Amino acid sequence: MDAYTLLKNEILQIHQELLHIKSRAASLSAMSDPFFEEWGNVCRETFQHITEDVVRIAVVGTVKSGKSTLINSMFKGDYLKRGAGVVTSIVTRIRYGQSLKALLYFKSWDEVADDMNRALILFPSPSRSDSERFDIRRIQDRQKLEHAMGELKTEQFVANDTRDANSILLSSYLKGYERIKDIVSPDGKVSVFAGKNFQRHKEFVGNDSLAVYLKDVLLEIGGSTLGGEHIEIADCQGSDSPNPLHLAMIQDYLLLTHMIVYVISSRTGLRQADIKFLSIIKKMGIIDNIVFVVNCDFNEHETLDDLNRLLDKIKEDLSLIKPDPEIYALSGLYNLFRHCAGNLSEKDQFRFDQWEKESDFCEFSDQQTLQLESSLVKKITEDRYSLLLRNHLERFAVLASAMEHWGAVSQKVLREDSAQAVSMIEKISYHQNAMIPIRDMIRTTLEGAAGKITQDIKSDIDRFFDAGYGEILKDVGEWIQRYSISHEKYFQHLESSGFSGTLYLVFQEFKQALDGFMTEAVNPKLVNFVRAREEMVGRCFETVCRPYDAIIKDALEQYNDAVEALGISRMPVKLQKTETPDFDSIKIVNRLAISPATATVNYRAKVRTEAMMRLGAYRLVNYFKRLLKKPFSSHQEEEYLALKDALRQLKRETRMAVAAHFNDYKENLKFQYISKLVDAVGKSYQEQLLSRFNNYGSSLLQMQQMVDEKRITRQEACELVEAVTVSSRQVLERISDARKQLDSPKKTSDILMTDDSKYIV
Repeated sequence: MDAYTLLKNEILQIHQELLHIKSRAASLSAMSDPFFEEWGNVCRETFQHITEDVVRIAVVGTVKSGKSTLINSMFKGDYLKRGAGVVTSIVTRIRYGQSLKALLYFKSWDEVADDMNRALILFPSPSRSDSERFDIRRIQDRQKLEHAMGELKTEQFVANDTRDANSILLSSYLKGYERIKDIVSPDGKVSVFAGKNFQRHKEFVGNDSLAVYLKDVLLEIGGSTLGGEHIEIADCQGSDSPNPLHLAMIQDYLLLTHMIVYVISSRTGLRQADIKFLSIIKKMGIIDNIVFVVNCDFNEHETLDDLNRLLDKIKEDLSLIKPDPEIYALSGLYNLFRHCAGNLSEKDQFRFDQWEKESDFCEFSDQQTLQLESSLVKKITEDRYSLLLRNHLERFAVLASAMEHWGAVSQKVLREDSAQAVSMIEKISYHQNAMIPIRDMIRTTLEGAAGKITQDIKSDIDRFFDAGYGEILKDVGEWIQRYSISHEKYFQHLESSGFSGTLYLVFQEFKQALDGFMTEAVNPKLVNFVRAREEMVGRCFETVCRPYDAIIKDALEQYNDAVEALGISRMPVKLQKTETPDFDSIKIVNRLAISPATATVNYRAKVRTEAMMRLGAYRLVNYFKRLLKKPFSSHQEEEYLALKDALRQLKRETRMAVAAHFNDYKENLKFQYISKLVDAVGKSYQEQLLSRFNNYGSSLLQMQQMVDEKRITRQEACELVEAVTVSSRQVLERISDARKQLDSPKKTSDILMTDDSKYIV
């Protein structure tokens, strides 16, 4: 277990002790007291942040760059399926676990049906009506689709020079049905493969016909290089997958990540697909938290100098996108073979033995591996997680100090006779009540600020999505307007595939191109816009809260002067700076996430009918031209004109569908994301400020009444208060020790746990 996990566990134990202290102190009140209730709420919410916050690392790159191999080497075993096909449309998440376990989340039958029916829009099958809803569970539906796909021409399986994603999807669903039919359920199902059965999950994620039925995969593995239950590493699909919706899924996960590890193959160097994807990441505003790994194939490089020249070239190219990129070069496969020594196949053992003889490459890879691991550990623990833990510690320190002071005041009250105790309580309550207007002012100001911030951002969102002047709809509209079909290309398809088959191809290419534009151009712009508004929320609240730090300090100093006059020791008061809350934690706890902008356009079956009617009209015109012996078009020309009409209809429907989609998206963004985020952030600031006030006058009075009414003896009350005071002081000491650990973190070499003295793994 790494040092930061141990520290996290210590903070969780402090949380439990604080709740125990609160419970003992509250027993001296005859009824619930707002002071103790507020304390309990802060403890529970902080606990939720600690336990639910996960540092997410996305491992991304193009197909076959070595992402899965790199992750396997980090977990010291061949856990992830390597070399999976590009059809796999899921992100495989990996977390630390006490034992091997794979959780496979399957789509429901309704989700499968929705997938297939979207892929069947305008499908060129004469035996199937466009209005008929396909259900793969019906044998006649499967038979019809298999027959229809068997009749398709080769060119109908290719769109935009790549294998048509819809034909892959339909084919995969059909091939996998018999194997999967008893697993998929109406509500979705989670299958668990644990222990010896763990490796069976590869049958699903590595087989296109089974992977298509999955929507999420979570692996629990022990022994990661990074360690810690608070780390999640994701093996993302290749960014150059031919299906643009796969890229949208990667973008979804990138929005949740705190760090990106971008893998580049040394066999290919930096490709155009890498530049394209990195540009998208930059547009999303998340390029700062990225580390590059050049996954080296020792067989591809004659000497280490050759490899270094390649690295220099890669760094030069990357610098155009991210200045001074952080790059590490290592062999993920060599590292993996080392971990699996003794369990390698004969072929792999031969490769490993050869590589071991290349001492300069091996030593270079070892050094770079250690540097990469050190960098990741520092970024995860010292840079991010230690900040989160420090914030939680400070909140607990405020609570423990307040309870220790409550104990000191209570002991003073209990030492007096009844009349003097009541008089003392009244004086304390008077000075505490004097701070109520400040509390109310803070609460009112922050609530008003939240309303104003929300309204301002909603106005920004309305402008951003405005149909006439907003960027998004304008960009999409211009793209739709520019899109055209090739006369020569589709003439050839009309001759070989007929009108219906070519209409399907036109639609598929148009939809795939639209999805590509949405994921590559629209999504990044939208994400960047939302991130800028999130930063605006933080800045606005900081501006509002900053003056209250000094006001609260002055109010507490006045209170201390009053209690000191009563012979009670002063509370430690310092000018605390209100910290900006961690937005990632707030979003995780409140289940807030922005959805991708990819629009689902449900085209009407009427599109095909209207296209066929236009084709008939063109043929009728040509018929009369023949009768009148006037020049007429060929059959292909008739069909091509009908295709262009069909495309115009598709464009009209797309514009209307996109406008409706973004109108819904705009409203959801305003009310389901921004409004809730602003409220949650405002609440976090409010708790920070108000937790510094301690209004426990009523609890003191109730305690005195219990003593006067003989419901508890004065001696028992004194002993209980003393125990609370001592426990609070001990908690403060534990918090102080934890602070020291955070301020003086162990060296990375101490944090990394290893069983191999030669190689840090």
